[in-house]
Amino acid sequence: MSDYRKFRKNYATKTEVYQGHHRYEHWYLDNQVYFITARCRERYPAFATEKAKDIFRDRFSHDTTKYEFFPWVTSLLDNHYHTLGYLRTGENLGPLMQRLHGSVAKLVNDLLPERRVPFWRSEGNRDYFDGCLRDERQCRRAFRYTLTQGERHGTVKDHRDYPHTHVQIELERGLKRALELKAFLDGVPYKRYQTGR
Repeated sequence: MSDYRKFRKNYATKTEVYQGHHRYEHWYLDNQVYFITARCRERYPAFATEKAKDIFRDRFSHDTTKYEFFPWVTSLLDNHYHTLGYLRTGENLGPLMQRLHGSVAKLVNDLLPERRVPFWRSEGNRDYFDGCLRDERQCRRAFRYTLTQGERHGTVKDHRDYPHTHVQIELERGLKRALELKAFLDGVPYKRYQTGR
């Protein structure tokens, strides 16, 4: 990792490994392409209505602009979302997620027949997953995965027909810029992609 990029980890426990599993942690890294995903607690379909989806989109647009996260592609389903984009300042990730998840939880809960508290958090105190993308290959996979969510979940036959996936920056344009900015975490292995290389 280059010396000019600020980096910090945040985790809920002091023990790095427990029962053979590495602890869950967030990485805050400047000038980085991130894949972010979160799911409603117990897979509850809190975003099943158009009004709930509109709330998410409004808050997402507001908070990503405020915290300088530039989304390339975002897909919202009834109980979860995925987004891939560029984050200029790593320390903005925590406040971005706190504000986004807090405001969405409050406003969507106001629509639901029964309040969902906690709204996002799942087992192990996980409220979202963020991944610093390592390279172009991983970025292409994450972009495609996010782009095709409507199709993958059987909502539509062709992902282009799913109205809740938004491409803000085309993949090739985003990749070109990310490579110019050196916005991938090159040289840091990612276990999932180590086999078959």
